[in-house]
Amino acid sequence: MNEINLYLEHTNLKPVITDKDVDKLVAEAKEFNLFGICVPTFWLKRAKREIGNSNISLVTVIGFPLGYQLTETRLEEIKHAVAMGADELDLVMNISAFKSGMEWFKIDIAKAAKCCHEQQKILKVIIETAYLSDEEIVKASKAAADAGADFIKTSTGLAPAGATPEHIKLIKQNIPSSTGIKASGGIKTLNDVKAMIEAGADRIGTSSSVAIMKDYLLS
Repeated sequence: MNEINLYLEHTNLKPVITDKDVDKLVAEAKEFNLFGICVPTFWLKRAKREIGNSNISLVTVIGFPLGYQLTETRLEEIKHAVAMGADELDLVMNISAFKSGMEWFKIDIAKAAKCCHEQQKILKVIIETAYLSDEEIVKASKAAADAGADFIKTSTGLAPAGATPEHIKLIKQNIPSSTGIKASGGIKTLNDVKAMIEAGADRIGTSSSVAIMKDYLLS
């Protein structure tokens, strides 16, 4: 197994995030050499400044929390996020359009992928597995990958349930090998991380990165 820290995207899921929380995320990512941090778009400039020359990827979420925004709004959000320093964009799939049987959800992802890739940025699509059946997880994952997503991500972390190894395996079996998987939501321990990686996850989104790394360094 590769070093755990190379998988971890450090985040903070408190309802209210302050400047001190953002600074703490960056400091902890530097201390434990984490892959990246995920912050709201409002805090991108500050996070970018604090990261400085460190090799930490800056991630933000677009269309939070359920992807209900108009595509035009989401594209503008991506452009502003990139301008403020974002390296990777985690786009929440339009769950409403998906559940309504509309193909628009795929067109929306394709437009977001084009916008990101034109700026040499990575797009991760959040399908929010807690609200989907296994059949819907397969459909959403295939569609997102086909539309140009670089990664399929399980959850925003706000849903009733997060990533499971079973869902990671299901996604892995149904997308191209060139498309990655980010497991997110409810991942709190080193054993959780190992289970997700063994199931096929390429990235881990968690607010428990520090505790996980401390356990990993002691193991």
